[in-house]
Amino acid sequence: MKKYALYPGCLMPTEQYAYELSLREVFPLLDVELVDVDGFSCCGEPLKSINKMMTLYLAARNLAIGEKQGLDLFVPCPMCHFSLSECKHVLKSNKEMRDKINSMLASEDLTYKGTAGLVHTVDLLHDIIGVEEIKNRVKNPLKDLKLATHYGCHLLRPSEIGRPVDSENPQKMEAVLDALGAKCSFYPEKLDCCGAPIDANLPESALTKTGQKLQAIQDHGFDAIVDVCPWCHKMFDSRQSKAGETVAAKLDIPVLYLTQWLGLALGVKKEKLGLHLNSSPVDKLELK
Repeated sequence: MKKYALYPGCLMPTEQYAYELSLREVFPLLDVELVDVDGFSCCGEPLKSINKMMTLYLAARNLAIGEKQGLDLFVPCPMCHFSLSECKHVLKSNKEMRDKINSMLASEDLTYKGTAGLVHTVDLLHDIIGVEEIKNRVKNPLKDLKLATHYGCHLLRPSEIGRPVDSENPQKMEAVLDALGAKCSFYPEKLDCCGAPIDANLPESALTKTGQKLQAIQDHGFDAIVDVCPWCHKMFDSRQSKAGETVAAKLDIPVLYLTQWLGLALGVKKEKLGLHLNSSPVDKLELK
């Protein structure tokens, strides 16, 4: 089995339990072992506007913990994946900064070497496990479903630090969903932001962006949304009703994580995938 250290981040284990439940159910079925590692902390990204050095230190610390275990990190949150990727990019090209960070890590007997790899849900499924392998294991194809994919900003940009998908025309989720039997169509608002990055400072503007994208997806006739980010999911799923009020629209569209769709197609009971924790109207899909 492929083995990765699971880096859960902050939001998944404190709010977005469905994401964690679903990925812990599906990846063992695809011969991937997720290893729980002690000592991980915040990725640092929420602190970037306050203290960039702290952000860099926290990201390097988490990477060093993974390196000490001799494991690459599976990072299902795009914001965390972005923070750790940016840290690797900065420290690879700046020896002085790397030495400074390591002097700070020495108090915990940690050393950042830059050897740990990073994978997100999308590239783990598409690039490492592979679409054909997933297709061969499908038990309950997702028939007669038109799904709208949402990648989220942090998976797409900036390209120079290395992101899991193409910034202009991401297609990896579509390929995985096609293997599961579902159909995905392009829509003009596909790359639009969910609004989460500005929610803390400009909540009304954030909910406006959320509502506008949800309304567009609904107007295009999609049956549901597929996402892979706990921050995006929070906006589209649990804040859907409030977003509808903000843009004066009646929103009624199910939102599921890619790993929840995957689990359903692999024959996992929906209760084990956390569908009861989704706030959006998933019951209208009549999923088994």
